[in-house]
Amino acid sequence: MNPRHPLYIPSKGRYDSRLTHKALSSMGVRHYVVIEEQEREKYAAVVSEYATILVLDKKYQEDYDACDDLGMTKSKGPGPARNFIWDHSISIGARWHWVMDDNIRSFMRLHKDQRIYVSDGTIFLCMEDFCERYENVAMAGPNYKMFAPTNNSSMFPPFILNTRIYSCNLIRNDVPFRWRGRYNEDTDLSLRMLKAGWCTVQFYAFLQDKVHTQEMKGGCTGEFYAKEGTQPKSEMQVKLHPDVSRITWRYGRIHHYVDYTGFKKNKLVRKKDVVLPEVENDYGMRLVKI
Repeated sequence: MNPRHPLYIPSKGRYDSRLTHKALSSMGVRHYVVIEEQEREKYAAVVSEYATILVLDKKYQEDYDACDDLGMTKSKGPGPARNFIWDHSISIGARWHWVMDDNIRSFMRLHKDQRIYVSDGTIFLCMEDFCERYENVAMAGPNYKMFAPTNNSSMFPPFILNTRIYSCNLIRNDVPFRWRGRYNEDTDLSLRMLKAGWCTVQFYAFLQDKVHTQEMKGGCTGEFYAKEGTQPKSEMQVKLHPDVSRITWRYGRIHHYVDYTGFKKNKLVRKKDVVLPEVENDYGMRLVKI
């Protein structure tokens, strides 16, 4: 099975690595790769038949709210491409869309204390089906592999509610939001949705194996972190959401801490016409040892 909603990868300077593109292609999942005009030929020469290249409209960069006074004097990050993606998905009739960072090595299912690599797009369909049972889910996605160690995976629920959704985002198209901010646009979008009373769903049942921040050239590493570290992005987070954020030292670098406990009051509201299915064949997924 494959996802019903379109998948997008905004990418810059990573035509040599293309990790997420390779992962989705190996799974047979069709997707869009969104790039800037100057890199069109480099990406076109290396993407697989599962990818369609889209060139970012520069107007999205010009109009993007970076939440500072620096304008176009430095990169505005991936936010403009994410807004372009949102509008593109609406233009093709999609009700939701996926947007994924370009440095995800693989996707997994967490099952019986094992992180099992998946070989097709069924897990995306599972997450879509779950979210579409509810009136008030605005965004969802799989957690990071590193946050679900197998030595105690039995302690993790299938999902948790009302926290940040990073790097692999399933977004409902009709919610009244768009990306903003030169940095931390994932955290900012999650918080604005939660403050407006929506729910977010972070899955432990399904995981993404993403390269750690600053470990891979290109993307935000090349645009920001290799030049200025992580302090500016943490400062912007506290500036935009001082009520729930503070600067701290984590993971060996300046980071930000966000308190999501105040959003426990946001409860899932199931659609009235939804009847929970009896899933006997586990969406057709089978455990295969190789």
